[in-house]
Amino acid sequence: MLPTLRTERLVLRPLVEGDAEAMHIAMSDVDLMHWWSSAPHRTLERTREYVAANAAEGAWLTWAITEDGGEALGWVVLGEHREGIRELGYILRRDRWGRGYAHEAASAVLDHAFGAMKLRRVFADVDPENAASVGLLKRLGFRQEGHLRAEWETHIGIRDSLIFGLLRDEWR
Repeated sequence: MLPTLRTERLVLRPLVEGDAEAMHIAMSDVDLMHWWSSAPHRTLERTREYVAANAAEGAWLTWAITEDGGEALGWVVLGEHREGIRELGYILRRDRWGRGYAHEAASAVLDHAFGAMKLRRVFADVDPENAASVGLLKRLGFRQEGHLRAEWETHIGIRDSLIFGLLRDEWR
């Protein structure tokens, strides 16, 4: 069972299928989804399918970002890669940008990853032109480890990818 994580201002709880309507606010936002690996969702049904897949218990651990344990404002995910290594991903509704929520939520998940989960490494994969995400990863202490050319085929075309990594002994 995925634990609930608490910060000063946020409650990160397991994502559930019922979060689809709230998550559709982010998933249907054309500008927010520009750097996502898939196109903005045109229908709530598409978001329901996507949220159901991400909420299912399995190799990917997904926490809903909330202010009080209620409405999902976004999520933070740790995707399985190899033993001791997971991939960090996140999304946050635009109406909550600029408040430090993404940093706070990702920090809580990293504390859990390197603490209770005893991971040795967490990495993130980001489009080189996604300045906000690159900045967040650097503020969290991630280091750029690689630049993969023509790595992803997305709704905006063939894209390069920057790989950022963080080791347990580098985390605060």
